[in-house]
Amino acid sequence: MTEIERYEFDRKGYIVIPDMLSPDQAASLAGAIDWLEEHALEHVDALPRKKSPWGAEYHRDETYGYHTNGSDAEGRTLMIEDFWNADKSFDILVDHERTMGYVREVIQERPTINNSEIRIRYTENQSGTHGGGDEVSRKYRYRHISQGIDCMMVRMVYFVQDVTNNQGAFCVVPGSHKTSIPAPYGHDPDEDPSMLGLEVKTGDAIFFTENLRHGGFTNHSDQVRKTLHVGYGPYWMMSQNIATMDEPQYITDETFARYTDDQASLFRAWHEIHHRR
Repeated sequence: MTEIERYEFDRKGYIVIPDMLSPDQAASLAGAIDWLEEHALEHVDALPRKKSPWGAEYHRDETYGYHTNGSDAEGRTLMIEDFWNADKSFDILVDHERTMGYVREVIQERPTINNSEIRIRYTENQSGTHGGGDEVSRKYRYRHISQGIDCMMVRMVYFVQDVTNNQGAFCVVPGSHKTSIPAPYGHDPDEDPSMLGLEVKTGDAIFFTENLRHGGFTNHSDQVRKTLHVGYGPYWMMSQNIATMDEPQYITDETFARYTDDQASLFRAWHEIHHRR
């Protein structure tokens, strides 16, 4: 993280990072997302089921180890969580060197991965706004201490396609990570005059504190919008995926078997397994 990036992250609560992925990496990840989308849509209503602590019901796929919820209907989102288990193509993101450089700058305790989701947003879908003074955001405190920026949760969002505002761009209220006053504009990002859309190119990434007010503009295009989210927090924080919220991260033994020790150590669940042996 450069001096300018650090300043802008603290001031705004996010930064846009051009060319975080190489063209080959973006293409590989896009291909993995496409096949996983197809598989998830075929199985999203199947058994076995997993009820989230937040109430939503997910399919837990026993073959590929992911959780999925949603549909491809107009206005809907398909969520695929724990995608690490499904395809080794995603392994390049587990200990992505540039990503970890940013993460270690803003999480003061040893960081681990606590969130992994593919968001697939179909025509006329939007992501409701949250964060920036609401009850959930307090869980993801942002502060500046003597050691520097101290975040309870951050996300890196990787883009495998160009996304404009009309195509449902990720949107934010800059600086809202420092407010304790709930926003008066509701949860429709299109109706919030303080929202700023962040248009990106293939291979770009957005790094932000979960305490920031954020969402996604309505996708008015025919492009199905696909993004990869990877979240990080202190080592003691459990899963922040919806399907397994505040439970141990769901990583299968088969997935851990292909990881190096450094990769495995980025998951709290690995330490629990390691210390039981």
